[in-house]
Amino acid sequence: MLDDILAYWMRETIDEKNGGFIGQIDVHENKNWQADKGSVLHARILYTFSEAYQLTGNTKYLYVAEWAYRYIETNFYHKNGIYWSVTATGVPSERKNQIYALAFTIYGCASYYAVSKNTQALAMANDLLTKIEKYSFDSEYNGYFEAFTENWKPLSDFRLSDKDVNEKKTMNTHLHIVEAYANLYKVAPSADLKERIQNLLDVIEEHFINKKQWHLNLFFSETWTETKSVISFGHDIEAAWLLLWCAEQIKDENYVNRYREIAVGLAQACFKGVDSDGGLWYEFDLNENKLIREKHWWPQAEFWLGMHCAYKLTNDDKYLNAVTENLAFTEKYILDRENGEWLWGVLEDKSKMTEDKVGIWKCPYHNGRACMELIKILKENK
Repeated sequence: MLDDILAYWMRETIDEKNGGFIGQIDVHENKNWQADKGSVLHARILYTFSEAYQLTGNTKYLYVAEWAYRYIETNFYHKNGIYWSVTATGVPSERKNQIYALAFTIYGCASYYAVSKNTQALAMANDLLTKIEKYSFDSEYNGYFEAFTENWKPLSDFRLSDKDVNEKKTMNTHLHIVEAYANLYKVAPSADLKERIQNLLDVIEEHFINKKQWHLNLFFSETWTETKSVISFGHDIEAAWLLLWCAEQIKDENYVNRYREIAVGLAQACFKGVDSDGGLWYEFDLNENKLIREKHWWPQAEFWLGMHCAYKLTNDDKYLNAVTENLAFTEKYILDRENGEWLWGVLEDKSKMTEDKVGIWKCPYHNGRACMELIKILKENK
């Protein structure tokens, strides 16, 4: 499965003419070479292929990682941060500093540095960390703001996408800041960075984790007033294992023990989103009190890791069985057997969704990472 994912991205997405990777391939495999290229997509490719090289030693994966890094360095990275997107020929398109994009660039650069020892990649990661701490950190109320202009001025629209609530602080961005910081800590530990990670884990536990229902609260104002929106089953189960992983990187038993409890709580509550076929539903709309009856690709991948994490902590077979059933669902309905990689998802009747195969949000990060982490687990258990 991992080989298939990586092969698709190498075969179909490398832009030999303009550099980087194609901005869009639709559900019918039609390629739009004129589409804008996203910084998050490129950072996630950098992460995935760096980690794939570290896992397998296959040098062709290192080549793809280097290709991604060079494009980020040349076209997205600039003295004030990271452009959100560029045109097909590399001209800045959406110039805002979305903290989410800076975080993923740190994440990718850290993994790339681990396999390349490219000190420029490490310097880029540290520079972006400095910018996040200088401009995004809220010294009055704690936490991090979502987005700024290219020159770090305020914005009126902070959203990552049209579906999001327009609030200044979100669970999604905080989750991926701490993920990025923890990945950087693996390769360049420091006391200051450890304190930042500890503070993020405190903020997340205090504001984003609802310990009554064991779901994530997603959107907040500057002063931590919540706006109700949805239960995101994919984010719940991703956070279950990923936040514990972050705590483990800093080797602080206090945080590790707290996030073990949180991991099990989130995983147990996530069963509410599991269908009889083993697939994980996308979201539950709290305002309309209805289930969003779609099964997107990335929550299935995160489901494997979150449920296996709970199994490892509890030795309860129900979590392991959930992984097995979801793997079968994913293989049957989400894998694109004809063209490779994964579909965006399926609707309630199992018909395939029409969203892109490749785009700003469709990348090899969630499914590639899930495969790699499961392979590591299986090797450890031999």
